[in-house]
Amino acid sequence: MIIDYQNIEELKQMNFKGGNGELDTRNYVDEKNKIMMSSLKPGANSGFHKHETNSEIVYIISGQGHFAYDDTTEAVKAGDVHYCPMGHGHAMYNDGSDDLVYFAVVPEHI
Repeated sequence: MIIDYQNIEELKQMNFKGGNGELDTRNYVDEKNKIMMSSLKPGANSGFHKHETNSEIVYIISGQGHFAYDDTTEAVKAGDVHYCPMGHGHAMYNDGSDDLVYFAVVPEHI
């Protein structure tokens, strides 16, 4: 199965999960997975959230930023992968002057 993000409507979300600023995303969703191609605008962040029934894998395509992950801070740049296992929490921050572009997979475990 090919997911063609060119044919998926882009959603502009403000203050995603209680964060600040704009997140632009194209999402494929079925009963077991959410697969996203997204960009977090400069200065924006997602709100801190815990993955209760799923996990999240985030591959950074371009830009730079950091994650608040549980009680730590992790810097990310293009080519890095951030993993948030089920039962853990995180928030993503765009620290750069360009969009933080990423590909993410959120599989349901329960």
